[in-house]
Amino acid sequence: MINVRVVAFILGVLLILEGAFMFLAAPVSIVHGDNDALYILLSSLATALAGFLLWISFRNCNKNIGKREGYLIVSLGWVLFSFFGSIPFLITGAIPSYTDAFFETISGFTTTGASVLNDIESLSHGLLFWRSMTQWLGGMGIIVLSLVILPILGIGGMQLFIAEVPGPTPDKLHPRIKETAKRLWGVYFIITSLEVILLLFGKDMTLFDAVCHSFTTLATGGYSTKQMSIAFYSSPYVHYVIAFFMMIAGTNFALTYFIMHFKFKNLWRNEEFRAFLSFIGIFTLGITIILIFTVPEQSIEKSFRNSLFQVVSIITTTGYTTADYLSWMPSAIILLLILMFFGGSAGSTGGSIKIVRIVLLLKNGLIELKRLIHPNAIVPVRLNREAVKPEIITNVLAFISGYLLITVIGVIVVSFMGYDLETSMGSVAATLGNIGPGIGDVGPAFNYSHFNDITKWFLSFLMLVGRLELFTVLVLFTPTFWKK
Repeated sequence: MINVRVVAFILGVLLILEGAFMFLAAPVSIVHGDNDALYILLSSLATALAGFLLWISFRNCNKNIGKREGYLIVSLGWVLFSFFGSIPFLITGAIPSYTDAFFETISGFTTTGASVLNDIESLSHGLLFWRSMTQWLGGMGIIVLSLVILPILGIGGMQLFIAEVPGPTPDKLHPRIKETAKRLWGVYFIITSLEVILLLFGKDMTLFDAVCHSFTTLATGGYSTKQMSIAFYSSPYVHYVIAFFMMIAGTNFALTYFIMHFKFKNLWRNEEFRAFLSFIGIFTLGITIILIFTVPEQSIEKSFRNSLFQVVSIITTTGYTTADYLSWMPSAIILLLILMFFGGSAGSTGGSIKIVRIVLLLKNGLIELKRLIHPNAIVPVRLNREAVKPEIITNVLAFISGYLLITVIGVIVVSFMGYDLETSMGSVAATLGNIGPGIGDVGPAFNYSHFNDITKWFLSFLMLVGRLELFTVLVLFTPTFWKK
């Protein structure tokens, strides 16, 4: 029997947290002289009040959380965050359509970065700040943040951690889950602050823009305060700084934590990290060569910079752009499309399949070839010199198969809505992978505003499925989940 009362209780706690963070956008509007601070404040209070009512109504519930409660809390949590998070856009009139407001908000919380806005600069500073904040919170996950609070309330959070943290296995930095959450958020906050400082040092961004872009960089979300994204800034310094921090955000935060404690051996021994850098290097080199020969009027440095930036942006599923890559040669576009299925490291804020799964898939494939020659040999798949359990390999293969199947079904569904194949492929790959810009009519020069409402709701569902690693959401639709 699912403990519905504890689910409602924890969702209440999470809504109170969301309301508190939403409140921070009101002073930003006041400081910049915007006239919507009161609306943002009312939205914050409404969110916190809804959370308080849930909390007070179910505070005496049984605090035990099992796997099913964990999956339910995480999935419903993201939907509720988006429902209440869209209120500021609605009541200010910035996004009058509820479908569009929900789409923009869930795109933020899932760190997808797919937007329906045709004039981002017209939004107030408070709304732009909240829009960026949704990605920063969604990046590490409000669920992980709540793990610091829930133990105080007498609730263990390991099941929430398993359901939320992306990748085949969650990395614990400390035996106590509360300490793990604290350390993850500590790393997240420190690196975000460092990027703000470095962006300000370049003198191309205001403090407001530096904070918002740092929020969405570390979240690998890609929301910008400018309609042209990072292409608005012509400074190579800004491009390289953001590219560097996108790479950090695409790295397992447990590794980043060890680096901050000067444990560099953990970094270089990690096969996933080495593969991550290798993929970036190989694809950057390939696209740079293509640009040098096909865009001769462009300097070699700029060809390299645009190539590096787009490769890092897409492999980490951030979605920032410095150039319209759809104007490049088809060979370069195909390479970027392939990268959309890679994703960042497990334990990072990135989406898509994840590098560790790609590595395990390739290793398992090579071992299967060896077994054809030596059928009686016992050759385990190894990662970081340790044998990987067969059940993890099975999970990886099931995940990749499911991911590709959902992609195919998604393309069919969107194409049935009347959109061309390229746009259907681009929108599904970009939303399921939490990337944002894709190919076709959702490329870097376009957005998602032209889709009809039904398609937007479907793509919103894909964002949620992709952000929560498929099984967390899909398991809710199985009869077994709801049986006693």
